[in-house]
Amino acid sequence: MRTPDQPVLRDIVLIGGGHSHVGVLKRFAMNPVPGVRLTLICRDTHTPYSGMLPGYVAGHYRYDDVHIDLSRLAEYAGARFYRAEAMGIDRDRKRVICRGRPDVPYDILSVNIGSSPRVDDVEGAAEHSVPVKPITGFNQRWLALLSRIENHEGPLTVAVVGAGAGGVELTLAMQFRLRNELKQRGKDPEQLHFHLIDAASDILPTHNPRVRSVFQRVLQARGVKVHLGSPVQKVRQGLLLTEAGATLQADEVLWVTRAGGPEWLKDTGLALDDGLFLRVRDTLQSENDDNIFAAGDIANVTDHPREKAGVFAVRQGRPLADNLKRLALGKAPRAFRPQENWLALISTGDKYAVASRGNVQLDGALVWRWKDWIDRRFMKKFNDLPAMEENATLPDTAAAQNPEEASQAISAVAMRCGGCGAKVGSTVLSRALGELRPIDRDDILIGLHAPDDAAVLTVPPGKAVVHTADFFRAFIDDPYVFGRVAANHALGDVFAMGAEAQSATAVATVPYGIESKVEDVVYQMMSGAVEVLNEAGCALVGGHTGEGKELALGFAVNGLIDPNEVMSKGGLKAGDVLILTKPIGTGTLFAAHAKLAAKGRWIDSALASMVQSNKAGAECLRRFGSRACTDVTGFGLLGHLVEMTRPSGVDAELDLSAIPVLPGAEETAAAGILSSLQPANIRLRRGIRDQEKWVKHPRYPLIFDPQTAGGLLASVAADQADECVKALKALGYPHTAVIGRVLPQNPEGPIEPISLKD
Repeated sequence: MRTPDQPVLRDIVLIGGGHSHVGVLKRFAMNPVPGVRLTLICRDTHTPYSGMLPGYVAGHYRYDDVHIDLSRLAEYAGARFYRAEAMGIDRDRKRVICRGRPDVPYDILSVNIGSSPRVDDVEGAAEHSVPVKPITGFNQRWLALLSRIENHEGPLTVAVVGAGAGGVELTLAMQFRLRNELKQRGKDPEQLHFHLIDAASDILPTHNPRVRSVFQRVLQARGVKVHLGSPVQKVRQGLLLTEAGATLQADEVLWVTRAGGPEWLKDTGLALDDGLFLRVRDTLQSENDDNIFAAGDIANVTDHPREKAGVFAVRQGRPLADNLKRLALGKAPRAFRPQENWLALISTGDKYAVASRGNVQLDGALVWRWKDWIDRRFMKKFNDLPAMEENATLPDTAAAQNPEEASQAISAVAMRCGGCGAKVGSTVLSRALGELRPIDRDDILIGLHAPDDAAVLTVPPGKAVVHTADFFRAFIDDPYVFGRVAANHALGDVFAMGAEAQSATAVATVPYGIESKVEDVVYQMMSGAVEVLNEAGCALVGGHTGEGKELALGFAVNGLIDPNEVMSKGGLKAGDVLILTKPIGTGTLFAAHAKLAAKGRWIDSALASMVQSNKAGAECLRRFGSRACTDVTGFGLLGHLVEMTRPSGVDAELDLSAIPVLPGAEETAAAGILSSLQPANIRLRRGIRDQEKWVKHPRYPLIFDPQTAGGLLASVAADQADECVKALKALGYPHTAVIGRVLPQNPEGPIEPISLKD
């Protein structure tokens, strides 16, 4: 993540990762506005380019060929990327309401979420059809459909409802792909039947007659049955019923018609049309809210209505970015007029395409090659990202909306006081922390919301106290997720000891800025942290927040334990096996993320692992008799294993091939992209027997990789291992594996305590 030198004055929040918003991100990356921060809210990390989806379905492209990596693009643009789903807009408080995380404040908002099929308008369609839109989730639905069709025995009928360009193109792409798949499996492709259904009297009704004629010939030649002039009235399992009374048997139904906006837009008070699309002016601003913009399918430019086509969303990217910048700087947005005629390149699935523009039509294999060239060139702009130069500039207060904000911005980067003068102001803290709800515990006498100087706790009889502390800088641009990971990481030491978490005290550093922006960062970060602490039964009882250049968070955690049930690093016994509960690789992955060299889905997998608590895992290991346990963190897998072998007086063997690894970690390590802590960890290679034999192994660098919120490394008796692994997987640790065994110590002493195998 990049740390801006400018204090944040204005927040532009983008809901959705559609074609317009990827254009906005790219333009802000190339020409950022000082003091203006972008935040992208999108539940999907990889957004598909609609123009290439039919080619992907037909089998001509790979997944990464047709998807834009929003994680990398946001990082490149210096934008925060919140992996979340927007569920509403509170216009009075200027907040985006999200599922499963705190509301996100905005100064200016833009919506580019595409459209969704209105399957609820047709009885049974929601239960018995596969919607093609929103296209952001199409890949998962397509792969599930593909699997069902490939495993189907006997004749198979597929019905596609919607005979516009999208429905026709998808039908032909699916047919081409599925016939090839059946041939490769030795099945008869002639058992595959396709039907295309629409209420309109023509296919592709928005295109000229010559284009329609070409596709009519192709559909007929390919054996696709076309049913026009009567809408589908009801969908049942394996059956379609039309308004005219016709019935059609279908094993699979795809829905490519009757799209509209999401229901939650109704509650925003924004101007909508009958399809729940946002009504916007020529400036792409909402008709009744100047601070909210919309583009792409979700927008209805009322003075210039156009077909819902990706070409318009792409073309709106530039004027949308320009108007967002202008409004942020206090300037009037400019009107934008979309073109009257547009070029559509529609493929037939078999590397043949038809060009359509107004009354012009052209078709052939060369047209497909032209389309392929245009599409690949478009994707290259967003996936082949050049290195960006960092330019340190003096504070620019052009985005300030009043003298007080300008003064705060200048103060934020002026010479700051040290000592207690570096604390975050009490008003900001009280507002940010006042909404937090840490759990209450009977053994906490004085906690977070008491006005005292320190917390007061009691220790139950027969319990010992466990103390630990952790602190690190933010590695991800979402303060809420960072708060969850930081709290989880700090709790890991307590759980690894076999203890119960009792209380936590936070220490945070927050970047300088105007009060409203600092308040939100503190609130987002601590909300995530408190959620994790509460889930662990741990009360947040106090803390300290200071100013600094970068966001950072840590905790001092107290735990309670029966002194006779401590799981320590010194409890390894020869003959035990070694179990690891989470995959490794976070260090190399986030080093690659900072270099734009990690795929977004790799980062998603890493974050999912990092926010998973070790609490249930530690309890399970105790039930299976483990007496030696540690959480794998900064010293890496090897470093923490060496820390266990020395006090235990044993050696250990690691099976490199058995170690669970996060997706992408081997690739980034092989590329030489390693954590800045890696060189220090590699010094422990002297503890490996015959280490020169293993330096070329693809997983060798990963045993030194520093982990954040890593899993538990523990030993259990060999005869308990299988059941223990099975129990851990059932608890939600799917990558749990036996990764080695504990050996008697070499008679020559613990010089090289670790041996490797493959």
